[in-house]
Amino acid sequence: MAFDTANGKVISLNISEEKGVIKTPRDTIELNELGIIDDAHRGRWHRQISLLAQEDIDGFSEKDASGRKFLPGEFAENITTQGIDFKEISILDRIKFGEVELEISQIGKMCHGDGCAIYVEVGKCVMPKSGIFARVIKGGTISKDSELVYHPRPLKIKVITLSDRASAGEYQDQSGPAITQKLVNFFSGKRWHTEFSSVIISDDKAQLKNELEKCESDNIDIIFTTGGTGIGPRDITPDVILDFAANEIPGIMDYIRMKYGEKIPSALLSRSVAAFKGTTLIFALPGSVKAVKEYTEEITRVLEHTLLMVHGLGH
Repeated sequence: MAFDTANGKVISLNISEEKGVIKTPRDTIELNELGIIDDAHRGRWHRQISLLAQEDIDGFSEKDASGRKFLPGEFAENITTQGIDFKEISILDRIKFGEVELEISQIGKMCHGDGCAIYVEVGKCVMPKSGIFARVIKGGTISKDSELVYHPRPLKIKVITLSDRASAGEYQDQSGPAITQKLVNFFSGKRWHTEFSSVIISDDKAQLKNELEKCESDNIDIIFTTGGTGIGPRDITPDVILDFAANEIPGIMDYIRMKYGEKIPSALLSRSVAAFKGTTLIFALPGSVKAVKEYTEEITRVLEHTLLMVHGLGH
């Protein structure tokens, strides 16, 4: 699936020295690793910069019963843009203004209520649904009327099936496709650009290590493996993954083992693991179709938050 860039421009640049008040326009703004110099929202956190599309401001004005026309900066956004559909933007996407590069870190927000000037005036605000927030990847200067380029960033997910028989063509892999379908269903309608791939290999340490290294070089975000998590002589998956990742997330799999082990004691023999390396998440699941469906169902309950945390966006 192709993820196309899009071009737009800056309509207004806005700064306030206090939070929750209308920002005032500037001809230029200077950004560094903390955000916009002199703006109240700068700091070592993920919501350094707020952005809002002029198209969404106009839409809000049209729906307001008072006939009031709202102006850039009144919603306390730092950068007002035109030409980019914010409804298509996802977390981790990038927006570049010449040398300046921002990474999208949050979609929408809770309204400040009585602490928001627009909410006090008209009883509602456009930012909770239409505003986006970003952190600075590369600083510099942005000028009013500057061109901007939006760069979608796909969330890359790879499923690796380990099976001597399936890799030899003796039977059709069903567990790998079951994981993929579960994840497709989970991400459907969510604000992520997903890109799936899969591979079948034998229960071989060298092959799995090679696949993990390829995932690392290909910047895969989430790796799911299926098969090889038992205690048999060919069950090598957890050992290779933990040696590769070095950072384990034990609670997820411990919980799943205990939950299903109450009904099926043999489930406690699974050596399934969850781990991460850098910003890549790795989940090693058992080989049966029933098990991967159950495991994936539980993992997706915390998957988005786990993604945010590993990218320094969660708490």
